[in-house]
Amino acid sequence: MSRSIILKTNSLTRSYKVGSKDLFALRAVDINVSKGTFLAVQGKSGSGKTTLLNLIGGIDRPTAGEVILDGENISRMRDSALSKIRLKKIGFIFQRFYLIPTMNALENVILPMKEGKIGRRERKKRAIELLDMMELGERIRHFPNQLSGGEQQRVAIARALANRPKIILADEPTGELDSISGDNIGKILTRINEEEKVTIIMATHDDVIAELADRKIILKDGKII
Repeated sequence: MSRSIILKTNSLTRSYKVGSKDLFALRAVDINVSKGTFLAVQGKSGSGKTTLLNLIGGIDRPTAGEVILDGENISRMRDSALSKIRLKKIGFIFQRFYLIPTMNALENVILPMKEGKIGRRERKKRAIELLDMMELGERIRHFPNQLSGGEQQRVAIARALANRPKIILADEPTGELDSISGDNIGKILTRINEEEKVTIIMATHDDVIAELADRKIILKDGKII
């Protein structure tokens, strides 16, 4: 039985005005992603990888075309509705972690659940479980500056999973890491995809990490090639 579609883009386009000209970051991109897929998006810098992820995640809005996420067209949603979609259905992993420096690992993971109105006892339990999954059970009271880059990224992955999202968007998740830490992050993402059944869309320059995905697309000049 084929898996149902979790994400669909139709002629997705993003352009910017530069003087009197239109500069295209993404040009009429059509993709279908089934639930549970691990998709790698590759291409050189400036190819449109981050733009694609930002449009899928509702961080940016398309100039033309649409994004259908879990059956909803998010392209023209009001900001308030889009914020709820991002909070409940999408987990974000960034290259530079973006942990809050004044919060320890546990508090960083709890934060999105607090925003999602999850009860105090449940969110603490969930955060501890996720940090244990990331093999950080003994580091939950450590602050970001007390953690290695690989450990900070594992906290960021736990945070992305906190509200049980349907899709994870990972933008160069190993870009700031050494090869060993990067390999570990790749294995963690694969395990999450297989065991948690979370759809993952990952932009990466790393061919080794990209090979862990079960599907790959390549962008060039804003187009799929």
